[in-house]
Amino acid sequence: MDLSNILAVSGRPGLFEMKAQTRGGVVASSLLDGKRITTNANAQISVLGDIQVYCIGEEIPLTSVFEKIHAHESGAATRISPKSNSDELEAYFFEILDSYDEERVYPSDIKKILQWYNLLLSKKMISFSEEVTKASETPKSAPTETSSDQ
Repeated sequence: MDLSNILAVSGRPGLFEMKAQTRGGVVASSLLDGKRITTNANAQISVLGDIQVYCIGEEIPLTSVFEKIHAHESGAATRISPKSNSDELEAYFFEILDSYDEERVYPSDIKKILQWYNLLLSKKMISFSEEVTKASETPKSAPTETSSDQ
């Protein structure tokens, strides 16, 4: 899954797919309604591929969090609504990431992550089945091959 072209723009709902980069900003289309927007250099733009979630002792990439949600939900949308109360959101996120830093990851962050996951899933922009299978097989066989080569 490549999130390097998926953007979150501050002050605008939903996610955007970057179409072009200009001197003064970016041209993107909304994943919600398909409308094109142009941002200026002052807009706060976050690339989903660069976002990390604070965990105790480390930071985990958002793609890994999406993989964990996808595995937890067996490929379906989240069973909890992003509009749930803070306690329910935190309890659900704790099921996904048991080591997330509760002091630095706010319920509003969890809400965004769940909304983004559900939106990307509905647009069929999330696919893990082959990647997760390959990733789970690679670590088991790679050390054996690497140790025999050395």
